[in-house]
Amino acid sequence: MRTASETDICLSLRTYWRSHLRTLEDEAVHILRELAAEREKPCLLFSGGKDSIVLLRLAEKAFRPARFPFPLVHVDTGHNFPETLEYRDRRVDELGERLIVANVQASIDSGRVTEEKGPRASRNRLQTTTLLDCIEEYQFDAAIGGARRDEERARAKERIFSHRDEFGQWDPKNQRPELWSLFNGRHRKGEHIRVFPLSNWTEVDIWQYIARENVELPSIYYAHEREVFRRDGMVMAVTPVTQPQDGEQAFRAVVRYRTVGDMTCTAAVESDADTVDKIIDEVATSRITERGATRADDRASEAAMEDRKREGYF
Repeated sequence: MRTASETDICLSLRTYWRSHLRTLEDEAVHILRELAAEREKPCLLFSGGKDSIVLLRLAEKAFRPARFPFPLVHVDTGHNFPETLEYRDRRVDELGERLIVANVQASIDSGRVTEEKGPRASRNRLQTTTLLDCIEEYQFDAAIGGARRDEERARAKERIFSHRDEFGQWDPKNQRPELWSLFNGRHRKGEHIRVFPLSNWTEVDIWQYIARENVELPSIYYAHEREVFRRDGMVMAVTPVTQPQDGEQAFRAVVRYRTVGDMTCTAAVESDADTVDKIIDEVATSRITERGATRADDRASEAAMEDRKREGYF
């Protein structure tokens, strides 16, 4: 039994969380509407991951009952988790929105990029060229993404309206001020803007919003039994493109995914959190970010994410 003071604290926390989430939601909806008013041809990057799923819910809040003023775009590496792709297609059908799939395999086949070789090879970095080609083909002048500042140091540097030059590159030392939530979406021909409505959200905020809105997610985010192996201190799934090498033993474990990306560079975490409430408790006590815990591509160097973002990555 809780004491009266403990009950009061819990009620105060719930009130604070509701108010905090409402503030974040209002800000994100404002950003989406501001973008729609400023730019002629935006798109929303939708992978079927939890952050882009929350973006879809926010877009519904911003624009329904009208249709979205932008198509959805997914840069598909060809090595995505099946659970995520199934969710992506089903959710798009439910919304009745347009989905453009830009395939990394097409970039490889056309010679635009060269596929890496070896047991740690990944198509993750190749997405940059595919995304920039898609932006050029459809003449998008803005791309909405689900990145958050708490994910990684390079993302913590980025503005909500982030300018990209004619080569799709980002210059962290030359960013526009955003005082009083005034966003500058102007750019020259050939340039574009990346927009991040979830910049001020944290991983816990995302999960609390999912709980509040009763948002459905791919099953991969919840604890389930899977065949895995350990590599470089991470738990990788056994898949057609990630196979144990010499000295790596496959075993079955109960795991879940904190973040979902290309199978070749996205690890699971051992966890029995099979409900939203359990995941919120787990994330709230974690001392390592979701990308730090599970993304092999961020471990290539101290500045791996920043280097990719300078080239035009998400």
